Amino acid sequence: MGAANKVPGVSGGIVAFVAGFYEEFIYSLQKVNGKAFKLLVSGRFKSFYRYINGTFLSLLIFGMLISYFSISRLLDYFLAQKELFVWAAFFGMILGSIYYISKDFEHWSKRTITAGLIGLIVGISISFLSPAKENDNLFFIFVCGIISVSGMTLPGLSGSFILILLGNYVLLLVDSVNALYDTFAEILIGDYSFTNNPERLRTLTILAVFTAGSATGLVSLSHLLTYVLKHFKNITTAVIIGFITGSLGVVWPWKRTIFKTDALGELVLDSNGKEIILNYERFFPDLGSSETWWAVFFVVIGIAILLLLDWYGKVRKENELSM
Repeated sequence: MGAANKVPGVSGGIVAFVAGFYEEFIYSLQKVNGKAFKLLVSGRFKSFYRYINGTFLSLLIFGMLISYFSISRLLDYFLAQKELFVWAAFFGMILGSIYYISKDFEHWSKRTITAGLIGLIVGISISFLSPAKENDNLFFIFVCGIISVSGMTLPGLSGSFILILLGNYVLLLVDSVNALYDTFAEILIGDYSFTNNPERLRTLTILAVFTAGSATGLVSLSHLLTYVLKHFKNITTAVIIGFITGSLGVVWPWKRTIFKTDALGELVLDSNGKEIILNYERFFPDLGSSETWWAVFFVVIGIAILLLLDWYGKVRKENELSM
């Protein structure tokens, strides 16, 4: 889930949905409430841990943190070196997730079809929005944290892609994470020089505010989603199917990044010396190119990953029933 949340256009919630623990994830987060807080402050730590489904949440969060410092850095490398193949694999994974979610959905009606169409339209609309400029205002960073966590709680909605639209993807999911990684590495060797580095301290402060916003959004959205899943499960599933289908345009592998240029055709940089992304130009691939067919191969690999997850889910259920 951590690696998926890092990639623009891919939702960590999709991983939870396909792997079969999405509802447990949402309901566990709902337990982080006033009662849990009272158990914690009263020193009843074991009761608190059991109440919030602590084992499940701890393993999940720990795995996501590991991915941010390992898999996500690996993804950064491949996105820079083999971008087409990475997008192709994720395009295949989303195709597979559409199949996975919709194959057993048998509640199509006028209401659910309308809900699915609304999700489809919203997903397509988001795909073609233009990114904003980077903004390091701390209140805005907090709001970014609340919004970005939507990718974990809403399958199909990519929090990292929304951060691109808000202009803060590089700042929050690349620069800040790398700054924290470098800080931990320096502390391990006894180097505390970062305390005299204003730029590093500023970036770590931004990451702390972003994390606080994410935690706030995670808990608040989970309460809302618990109510929605309980009372409008079929409509919600239809919206998710439509939204995921509409978001395919976000991860269409064959696209070019359009950067802002001046009257002379030179790249325009922001205040931090980074290129300003205006949008993405999507195109149909050249079928005569071997690279295109390699990309198609990775699309198939992406679909296969989801089918394997589907197979794993079935095996796990069969094992649970036989016990």
